[in-house]
Amino acid sequence: MRILAVWHLAVLVALAALMAMAGTAHSLEIADLYSSIDSADVTLEGDASGLALQMDLIFEGRRLMTRNLTADGPGTWVIRWPPFNAEKGSYDVCASLWKNGTFVSRKCNSFFYGGVEPIRFDVRDFRADSRGMHLAISASDPTVVDIYYMLIDGNKAVYVTREQVIPITGSFAMPISKDYAWKQILENGHEYAGRVKIVELNHNLTRAFMNSFRAVDDAVITETYQDETGASATVLGNSRVPFEGSLRFILSQNGSILNTTEKRTPILLTGDDETVEITWNNTLEPGIYQLRTVLLGQGGVVKDLEENVIEAKPLVRSNATDTAENASFPAGAGAIAMLTIVLLRRRRR
Repeated sequence: MRILAVWHLAVLVALAALMAMAGTAHSLEIADLYSSIDSADVTLEGDASGLALQMDLIFEGRRLMTRNLTADGPGTWVIRWPPFNAEKGSYDVCASLWKNGTFVSRKCNSFFYGGVEPIRFDVRDFRADSRGMHLAISASDPTVVDIYYMLIDGNKAVYVTREQVIPITGSFAMPISKDYAWKQILENGHEYAGRVKIVELNHNLTRAFMNSFRAVDDAVITETYQDETGASATVLGNSRVPFEGSLRFILSQNGSILNTTEKRTPILLTGDDETVEITWNNTLEPGIYQLRTVLLGQGGVVKDLEENVIEAKPLVRSNATDTAENASFPAGAGAIAMLTIVLLRRRRR
């Protein structure tokens, strides 16, 4: 009986351990993994804080390179493989999770490099900058794709969005343009990367592209107006870094500066536009003037400028006063004449 009880207890302990392991494995899941010869991304789901993430690139059973990351939570992690003389053949990428030196889980995928594979779609152009990402894609035959857009800070995607079932027409000559604007406010001078991953589900074909960029504030002058009384300029934000700048209006005549006025612009993001207006101290005297409108960013960096000419004309006196004055004399003279005639008639009677 004692042996049977001990055996039951051992079974219960083993089952509890298996259930704990199953729960842990479920909460620490490698949901998705992709790699090319240039870069890789892995998506973790569940409670993944305090984990070590190991990424291995393997060729013919040999580990070519390893990257180690600290996974501070669930999300998508992205790495670049260092450039090397890659041979033609099949490669494996493996993502492994470790916690306090103990192996937790692992997932591997294979991809082929250097061979001729059917190109169902072709990315003709890709770039990422402070505004967002631009993509031009074409296809040999009509197909549909899912597109993942990623903003990467360091090795982690701080934002991932997915555009599903995008039709691509069958024409390499007429690529389709796709533009994605960042949702986040970016930090001026900070290094980011933009990554796009295109998945064609029908043929299990995936391609990814990424490039790094330094986030900078930016804006442009879109419209100006100027006359004898003052000037204005409309400024359009052109970055997801908040633009905090100013407009400088420089009025000159015959090479001499007559007036310099500087006024701050409202804070602008991509697509925001505001008009800034100023007035001269006095109405300009008749003549030809030059106006230089300069848009300045932080630190006095020139972002844009525009030069115009002001032709100040003499003020034309209104003819209404003269007409009234000229018209009043005959009317008055006529009234006096009529009064004189009436008086003379009365005297004759």
